[in-house]
Amino acid sequence: MVITDLCVTPVTIGESGRPENNGKPRPHCGNGPGSWRAAVHLLLLLLMIGAGAPLHAAAQDGPLAADLVKDGQPIALDSKPYRDLFKELRERHGYTQKELEKIFGGVTILRRDLELMDHQWESRPWYEYYPRFVTPRAITEGRRQLRRNREVLNRIEKKLGVEREIVVAIWGIESRYGQNKGEFNLFRTLNTMFDAYPRRSNFYREQLVDFLLLCRENGVDPLSVTGSYGGAFGQTQFIPSSFREYAVDFDKDGRRDVWSSVPDVLASIANYLHRYKWTFGAPIYMDIGHELRNDRLNEIYGQGRKGLADWREIMDLQKVDLPAPSESGKLTIVGLEMDVRGTMRYLAGYPNFQAITKWNNSNRYAMAVTELAERLKE
Repeated sequence: MVITDLCVTPVTIGESGRPENNGKPRPHCGNGPGSWRAAVHLLLLLLMIGAGAPLHAAAQDGPLAADLVKDGQPIALDSKPYRDLFKELRERHGYTQKELEKIFGGVTILRRDLELMDHQWESRPWYEYYPRFVTPRAITEGRRQLRRNREVLNRIEKKLGVEREIVVAIWGIESRYGQNKGEFNLFRTLNTMFDAYPRRSNFYREQLVDFLLLCRENGVDPLSVTGSYGGAFGQTQFIPSSFREYAVDFDKDGRRDVWSSVPDVLASIANYLHRYKWTFGAPIYMDIGHELRNDRLNEIYGQGRKGLADWREIMDLQKVDLPAPSESGKLTIVGLEMDVRGTMRYLAGYPNFQAITKWNNSNRYAMAVTELAERLKE
């Protein structure tokens, strides 16, 4: 848990993440120049719901998607979006009308999917978010899995160049080391999102097509697959397009099996990061303080994950020492909300940190992965 008092930064105890200064708290009292800046950051936090994280739970005009449907409501397969979808499946991918009628017949709305999509954990502040994932149980089981899968992780590090602790941390956060692959019928989920979640309808149309193709390519019944409310499945919790692009057959049995093959699961996670130019042994992040010292840095931070700056600029403006990134990569500025009073922890996110956000576009997720990985090393 994170313990704070009025003049001490959050201190790591038990299940929390990595502290600054080797676990020694640094002064940060309520009186003085840092106080009003913390208040400003809290106000910005309330207005922005956290720069760089999805705004799923923010207030919006009009009703939420779940308010417009009933659970079990039949999906109108004769609507134009579905007619266009079926045309593409027939003409581009070789499905027959009879096959489509068999697969899609009777599909209905799953309202719970829509409710959860508008209240995702990535929109919570850091002090609420990370205790859900960086727990004593996750750390203990992660260390056990590192020992158990030492040989395959050796080969993955050698071939794909991604540290084993990062791979296992993502595995743990995504599916609790394979124990929780999701209970939602994936075909119904993808159709619900395509039909009744306008904000991401085009995205889920693409995922629905990729899902049908991967099922056909791997001999899987599309009506039998379960996954998350967001459309992810297997121990990797890949969305369908990611499976088709990044999943690998590491055990060489002729199948890319992210459901039951641990070698395929771990190598597929590593392959994803490898494809986004993960650099073995390079920094992931560096702490840069509890307040940003320059308007330029606040400007970069306000741009979220799109805000990038040369490492030397951050070092000069923030008055900190930073190691050079690999291949002259630029850094992002990450802000983590440490408590309800607005205490912030700012980080410089290196290209490896940015690679994790390609997996899940939340800075909080990337930091949870990193902190769990750090705890697995201890």
